[in-house]
Amino acid sequence: MQQRSNPKRIERTPKRCQDLRHQPAARIQATLFVKLALQLSYTLHLRQKPQSYFEASKKTAIMLFKSILPAAIALLPALAAASNVIDLTPDNFDSVVLKSGKPALVEFFAPWCGHCKNLAPVYEELADAYASASDKLVIAKVDADNHKSLGKKFGVSGFPTLKWFDGKSDKPIDYEGGRDLESFTKYIQEKSGVRPKVKAKLPSNIAMLDNASFKEKVGKDQNVLVAFTAPWCGHCKNLAPIWEDLANVFVNEPNVLVAKVDAEAENSKALAAEQSVTSYPTIKWFPKGSTQPLPYDGARTIGDFVEFLNTNAGTHRTPDGGLDITGGTIEALDTLVAKFNGAWESGNEEVKKAAEGLKDKYAQYYVKAFDKSSKNEGYAAKEFKRLQGLIAKGNLAPEKLDDLASRSNILRKFLGKEEEKSEL
Repeated sequence: MQQRSNPKRIERTPKRCQDLRHQPAARIQATLFVKLALQLSYTLHLRQKPQSYFEASKKTAIMLFKSILPAAIALLPALAAASNVIDLTPDNFDSVVLKSGKPALVEFFAPWCGHCKNLAPVYEELADAYASASDKLVIAKVDADNHKSLGKKFGVSGFPTLKWFDGKSDKPIDYEGGRDLESFTKYIQEKSGVRPKVKAKLPSNIAMLDNASFKEKVGKDQNVLVAFTAPWCGHCKNLAPIWEDLANVFVNEPNVLVAKVDAEAENSKALAAEQSVTSYPTIKWFPKGSTQPLPYDGARTIGDFVEFLNTNAGTHRTPDGGLDITGGTIEALDTLVAKFNGAWESGNEEVKKAAEGLKDKYAQYYVKAFDKSSKNEGYAAKEFKRLQGLIAKGNLAPEKLDDLASRSNILRKFLGKEEEKSEL
């Protein structure tokens, strides 16, 4: 949050420029284009015949108007594309917010504020998402640097400040959540019950952590990889789709959690300070049972992240979300497979005893494979072929696909296919 700047700075900035800074880009460009066209037309005319703008004949004015009319008409849609964010002033604040009976989310901003400029497109998108519910909800903003009385009235000391008015009381609640569309819509829906009209998105598998939930997740029974980000950070935006892919790759790994912290959200700032986060994105690794992190300094590609997690969490994932050729296998039992290769019956008892002391759910599959192979020499080959056929058909739930891949990998050991590339 940026603190108030010297008022003299604002005095040197023409008000029309301040107004333009918070307008949609298309509208600004259209407005400037029309003004430029007008200036150019009049300039050309004056060069041809020196005379005052105010002395121009009616005939000349009509000709000039006709010359720019096509361009102006073409730009009318952009000019008419008014923002769905309501602009508040001391004159309309009470009627729009305090006396409308509708809940309202209000942004107190300053035209010179960098964080406000970063928030502007997200806030526009938020207002668009609730445009169809304008009879139930208000999304608004107030230039609190220009209208200082409103900022002072509601205790605004930095920008941007977002406050929630419930439509019943004139005492607002500070909004302290993330400054992304998902966080805003979730908050508004919880407070008002009003649903946004946005494109359906698949639920994210990233765990969003804050001051409270971080303590609930880290240091427990999961390995946690956390990215500390900021909404305005360009590198964070580049990382975002990769981080989503990473969370999807490890969604079925119970001992791995891919998480994110909006380090500039009010409910996460203390956490970011505690973790000494000074730049974005900062990625930290918290091993299972530990609250002492290790910094991640590797490359930020899906392949590098997957390799890091496999090495440190003992997983066997591939960048496309499948299992590699070792997924599901147990080294201690693989040793017995190699020892009794072809003499399965004589190894039955030993593998049963070894499996009893293992908590791995596929330990008993080794026992089954030993027993079946001792009774049917071609069991492993036939079963492997069957499993591969099921995988090839597709349309399998991720959990089922993992199960088939794990059993296939175990059977590879019985077939002596350790070095063969996975078909998964």
